[in-house]
Amino acid sequence: MRYESLSQDEKAKPGKDIDDGTGGAEMSEERYYNRLAAAYVRGHAVKTGSPQVQKVLMNALLPDLTDGQTEQIIDAGCRADLKIYRFKTTHGEMPRIKKVLGFLKSISFDTLLDVGSGRGVFLIPFLTGFPWVAVTSADILPHRVAFLNEIAVGGISNLTAIEADICSQPLPDKSVDVVTMLEVLEHIPDVEAAVNSAVRIARNHIVVSVPSKPDDNPEHIHLLTKDKLTELFTGVGCSKLNFDGVNGHLIMIATLN
Repeated sequence: MRYESLSQDEKAKPGKDIDDGTGGAEMSEERYYNRLAAAYVRGHAVKTGSPQVQKVLMNALLPDLTDGQTEQIIDAGCRADLKIYRFKTTHGEMPRIKKVLGFLKSISFDTLLDVGSGRGVFLIPFLTGFPWVAVTSADILPHRVAFLNEIAVGGISNLTAIEADICSQPLPDKSVDVVTMLEVLEHIPDVEAAVNSAVRIARNHIVVSVPSKPDDNPEHIHLLTKDKLTELFTGVGCSKLNFDGVNGHLIMIATLN
C-alpha cells in the first residue's frame, strides 16, 4: 500500500517545543513526518497499552486518517512522553541524507535493506518518500529494533525490522535491490565481513556513508577513506564505484550490475 508523503501544510499543533533529549508534552510548530509518528504511537499503544487512543483511530488505515485525526494520535503520544522528536523533518534535510535520497530517487527499485538503522534518521524520511518499497531494517540493538517494529505495527506494513548482524548475512544472496549502510561501517570490527555480506545480499546497488575525517567518537573504530573503501569493495568484485562528499561525510555508491 502507498502511504502519502508529508504535505506542505502537515504541521504539528502549536505548543511547547520538544527538546531533542525528551519526548515533550506537546508538539511545536516544527514540521514532522506525521504519518510515521502516528504509526509509532499506535504501535507503541498496541505493544504496551499506552497511550490510550480511540479505537476508531487505532483501526483506521493511515492514509484514511484526516490531518486532525493524525494529530490527535500524535498528541496522545506527546502526553505519554513518547519520543516524537525522532520524526522531525529536519532529519531528512541533513545534507548527507538528502544526497542519498536524491540518488535513490534516480533509480528504480522495490526492495531495500537498511543496515544499522538506529534511531531512523535515514529510515524515517525514506519510508515517507518511498512508501511502495519493501524495507528490511537490520540492527544489533534490541531497543532500536523494537522502536522500528512499533512503527510497522502501527500501520507501516512495508517495514520489517530484525535484530541481526550484517556480518552474519541476515538475508539470502541477491535478495534485495539496494543495501544502505549509512554511518555504520566505521562501527563494525570486521568491516571486511560486513562488506562481503552486503555485496552478496544486494542485487543492484550498495550505498555507503562514513565520516570523512577523524573525530572523537570512541565508537568510530575505522577511518574509511576513499582508497580504503575502494580496496574493500573491489576486493569482493565491485568495480563500479562512485564517490561524493558532503559536510564531513564520504558517500559511496557501488553498482553491481
